[in-house]
Amino acid sequence: MAAIAVNILWVLVALVILCLIIYLAFWVLRQMGVPVPDIAEKAVWIIVLLIALIFLISALTGTGVHQLGWR
Repeated sequence: MAAIAVNILWVLVALVILCLIIYLAFWVLRQMGVPVPDIAEKAVWIIVLLIALIFLISALTGTGVHQLGWR
């Protein structure tokens, strides 16, 4: 049970870092004056959501981040 909790914690940390990196990338593009289409931004966030679901399911089944050696 503790291993699953550790996996979920690592998944949350990884997702927060991933979201911050993507948000920062969009912010930098906007600051440089590059127009980012709304549909492209939504598509990127949908991909992030799908990755988050895959990470979460793998962490709950016990084959998550901790076993993959990301730590």
